[in-house]
Amino acid sequence: MRYISTRGQAPPVSFLDAVLAGMAPDGGLYVPESWPTLKANLAKAHYVQAPSRLLDLFSGGEIGYEEGGVATLVNEAYIAAPSDPHDEAWRPKWPTAVTPLRQIGPGQWMLELFHGPSLSFKDVAMQLIGPLYDYALKRRGHRLTVVCATSGDTGGAAVKALKHRERVDLFVLTPKGRVSDVQRRFMTTSGAPNVNAIEIDGDFDACQAIVKSLFADADFASRAALSGVNSINWARIVAQSAYFHNAAQTLSAGGPASFVVPTGNFGDAYSGWVAKQMGAPINRIVLATNANDILARALATGRYERGGSKATLSPAMDIQLASNFERILFEVLDRDGEAVRTLYASLEQAGGFDIPSGALRRLRETFDAVSITDAETLKEMRDLWVYEGELLCPHTAVGCAARVAGGGAPRVFLATAHPAKFPDTVERATGQRPQVPAKCADLFHRTEKFDSLPADAEAVKQYIRERSRAWK
Repeated sequence: MRYISTRGQAPPVSFLDAVLAGMAPDGGLYVPESWPTLKANLAKAHYVQAPSRLLDLFSGGEIGYEEGGVATLVNEAYIAAPSDPHDEAWRPKWPTAVTPLRQIGPGQWMLELFHGPSLSFKDVAMQLIGPLYDYALKRRGHRLTVVCATSGDTGGAAVKALKHRERVDLFVLTPKGRVSDVQRRFMTTSGAPNVNAIEIDGDFDACQAIVKSLFADADFASRAALSGVNSINWARIVAQSAYFHNAAQTLSAGGPASFVVPTGNFGDAYSGWVAKQMGAPINRIVLATNANDILARALATGRYERGGSKATLSPAMDIQLASNFERILFEVLDRDGEAVRTLYASLEQAGGFDIPSGALRRLRETFDAVSITDAETLKEMRDLWVYEGELLCPHTAVGCAARVAGGGAPRVFLATAHPAKFPDTVERATGQRPQVPAKCADLFHRTEKFDSLPADAEAVKQYIRERSRAWK
């Protein structure tokens, strides 16, 4: 299995090379040269069968099933007790329900993705990336500098997955004042010497722009052995597509399922498309955005155009440029790297581009999109508490409020974070203040460690040069 760039100007690479690099050297994103088909019946299988099968398929046998291979990596990610005692409250429960699927009404289901160590759906992928990095780096005798721009949850999940790993130094960039206290503390209280939390004086798009500029500097990226664990990393797509396969096959007796996905960077929604591409019985995928509605606008008007980032009650989705949208454009443009490159040059120069009509039609064949206001988010949280006794995080509430006509039952709503990560918003909406799970009870008593930097790529480069053990 080889991986090619969406912009068509980088040589094909292996699975592990794509995972370690994160982004292609031509600025594009890696996708497989061809799509495998998952033929296994997962409806009654242990959850870990899905990521095991997918990792084997997408690695093209590069990892294999031998001792230390796929089965070992997946076992470490989802079953084996972690070494950090702060994580033990969740992991022993995972073998029976990594991602519980719970019926909430006639033809309506909630897929709970927040039972990992940082209480976010991003743990499902990150917990696999940790042992996968260890496997690849030990095999090659390399070190890695991992950079991560986060609007809240990715950073905490990355810290939980990569802390204390001998061959990795992690640098997490988060926007100042734009994440919740709980989200921030998952990033700043690890106590791990290889974790560097950086508060950037700017919004998430500024953080993401800095990360992209680091990769665009070929000399810096090479000397730092740079990699990224944002949603663009292919290993995250593989791991996230597992729960779409699992849920869709579990509900297949009721027909192809439609999924409602709260989204900012399009990574989780794209993972659902990957599962559908591989044969999962999926009908439609609903993109639920907040006021940062570039995806909803693009699907409605055909114009993909940058807007000003707005601070909302669902901060992990306060994103105006959805990184993984490039991957789906590559597919609906018949894998024409030159066409993708031209569109993204227009985005860089003019702030937007028009999606070709044929490509837009193909997008609309699978995706619906809707933008939800803060007022609608609060109302959804309040109503579900009053009438159903459900406490939701604001991001999950955005999804539940996204009632669009596309697709029928069964319909699966993705619950992307534990409500305790956003206690102020939950209390404002419902009058109830959610408590963090017992093992997190000391989260606000742990010592925080982070540094503050301006929204300046050169300042971040110098910071990394001084701290990365991979620097050459």
